Amino acid sequence: MKHDFVIIAVDGGAASGKSSTSRLVAERLNLMHVDTGSHYRAVTYALMLDGVPSTDENAVAERLQTLPLDTVVEGGSARIALGGGIPTAEQLRSEAVNNAVSLYAAVPAVRQFLFDYQRFQAELARVNGFAGLIMEGRDIGSVIFPDATLRVFLEADSATRAQRRAAEGENDAIEARDKIDSSRKTAPLTCPEGAFRIDNSSLSLDQVVDLIESRVKNCE
Repeated sequence: MKHDFVIIAVDGGAASGKSSTSRLVAERLNLMHVDTGSHYRAVTYALMLDGVPSTDENAVAERLQTLPLDTVVEGGSARIALGGGIPTAEQLRSEAVNNAVSLYAAVPAVRQFLFDYQRFQAELARVNGFAGLIMEGRDIGSVIFPDATLRVFLEADSATRAQRRAAEGENDAIEARDKIDSSRKTAPLTCPEGAFRIDNSSLSLDQVVDLIESRVKNCE
């Protein structure tokens, strides 16, 4: 790679292949992998546990002021820790969180709360000896790292995405989530101008990763 430190931003809707793609790119290029979707799920879980509704933006902002936030780096990935503990996959992927995460993620206070934390992940990757950072989400290339070495936007047709969700054992309404994420006022889901856009409906995981690896190695 031509850069001393690489930052790859990967955006896309639900079940667009962000996580599997990002993890494999991270493995190949020695990058620290960060899934920002888990950040919003963790905050959603914590706020729901405390009985703070997404409709009460003042209450959300007040609770976030005292919510401890940390990071645990293990196995090439950075995981969010809230209040000293790492939420389990079962907690983050529960039906209740699936149905509510887009609503909490649309609250400006939540996005502001996580903005600096997500930007700091690049420094954390440096400190931990990685060659760079790959971060996946819905506003990484447009808001968090508009200055990334490479910005990628993944997409797939509805049938492919539904099959992927079913294979994961989940049945959340992905198109409804995308509609909420795309229409929110703060940091909506969008393909950043100039991003490397990939429709992976008919591509294998290795083919998608090959495309990204080739593109980042040729980035000026």
